[in-house]
Amino acid sequence: MNSSFFAKKPLSLLLEEMKGENRLRRVLGPVTLSSLGVGAIIGTGIFVLTGVGAHDKAGPALILSFAASGVACIFAALCYAEFASMVPVAGSAYTYAYATLGELFAWIIGWDLVLEYAVASAAVAHGWSAHFQDLLKSFGMYIPQSFSSAPIDYDLAAGHFFVTGSYLDVPAIIITAIITYILVKGIKESAVFNTTMVAIKLVIVLFVIVVGVFYIDPNNWKPFAPFGFTGISFFGHTLFGQTSADGVPLGMLAGAAIIFFAYIGFDSVSTHAEEAKNPQRDVPIGIISSLLICTFLYIAVSAVLTGMVPYDQIDINAPVSNAFAQKGLPMAQRLIDVGAITGITSVLLVMMLSQPRVLLAMARDGMVPESFFGAVHPKFRTPWKSTLLTGFFVATMATLLPLRILAELTNIGTLLAFVIVCAAVLIMRKTHPHAKRPFRAPWSPFVPIAGIVCCLILMFSLPVENWWRLFIWLGIGFLIYFSYGRRHCVTARIRRGEIVLPPEEINQ
Repeated sequence: MNSSFFAKKPLSLLLEEMKGENRLRRVLGPVTLSSLGVGAIIGTGIFVLTGVGAHDKAGPALILSFAASGVACIFAALCYAEFASMVPVAGSAYTYAYATLGELFAWIIGWDLVLEYAVASAAVAHGWSAHFQDLLKSFGMYIPQSFSSAPIDYDLAAGHFFVTGSYLDVPAIIITAIITYILVKGIKESAVFNTTMVAIKLVIVLFVIVVGVFYIDPNNWKPFAPFGFTGISFFGHTLFGQTSADGVPLGMLAGAAIIFFAYIGFDSVSTHAEEAKNPQRDVPIGIISSLLICTFLYIAVSAVLTGMVPYDQIDINAPVSNAFAQKGLPMAQRLIDVGAITGITSVLLVMMLSQPRVLLAMARDGMVPESFFGAVHPKFRTPWKSTLLTGFFVATMATLLPLRILAELTNIGTLLAFVIVCAAVLIMRKTHPHAKRPFRAPWSPFVPIAGIVCCLILMFSLPVENWWRLFIWLGIGFLIYFSYGRRHCVTARIRRGEIVLPPEEINQ
């Protein structure tokens, strides 16, 4: 094993971790894993992003935007499923990168997953607070402005930050604290709580589809694609399609890049592989089934929404409930608000459930201090210290930073993770062709290559400031890596002879 930054973690060490006493409790079956996936996906996408995507980007062609993002995710999901069946331990894309691309890429993707899960959790907590306050207002109750939102926000039209007059977003802090307590208590309790919420919000989503169909006016779908079917840009420069007055790309594919946030979550199923009863079978089922279910529901809801209300009259903040209000259905509006709060709660739970498991995998490899991030509670068998830290981090960001900044950071981090996982499948097929693969991504190399291409197209179509924020985040991560992780990681211990490998893996 050489001293390069691309030294890989041997597959034998990954599998050995499953046998230790410090591993997590295996209590999750295929239904529960699928429920976790649905819980992470359905929420902000249906109840919030449909409005932004239809009103500002794609019009009724939002239906195809969801389909396009879904296809990109399906390619990535098949690759995730293959790795999760091969290496059913905590860590998700971080673990896969360490085994295939090496130490440096493992750190990049691990730090990137912190960006995805923790920052997305803060954004979701913001959304929960907004919907909760809207529901209170419908009953004539109000939270004082000083405790209702972040102290700063961003004015998109003016292009600068401004002071809101608030001190803290108290509802965001409270829901984060409640979720943190549930997560520390145990994975089984967390899964049961999530399954209950998923059942409620699925009923609400089906209600939207079944009832909304009767209020569809086909004329609202004309023109179907008012901004065209493209909208591809490269670092802020539009290559194909129309642009807005400020140069932002418009069209069906531009809508796909924006609403991609709606699909974030299916990959979180792979972070729970170590807690699955039969991970080689159950995790692929959970990943693929949750993604297919949610893709169908997204397409159906976007079709109903754009059929009920002309796309330029859709409310951006609460598109679905407002559409029913415009049709004179106030009770339906209140019911949908309850469903939105429930849906967003389950998204927050699964995101905050996933983050400590990535940190646990990094701690086992010495990338971060194992005494803290690798600590598993002796009774609850959960990574309790990192869960508490995650809760504190999420609450702090949710209460201090504006929603727009948090949401934009999440998309690019997730897409980068998907690109690396798809590339890792190609590499693993070459370096470990005979490794046991209970699930194999079909039509290789087409599927992983298609996943890479689709995700890169969506990445480059994001506003250019997202790339600068990603580079700053990675720069902070490199400081941590070179000051701690590089010297303490498992591959460094192998190089120093502290870990002895089987003879067949010494030269890999």
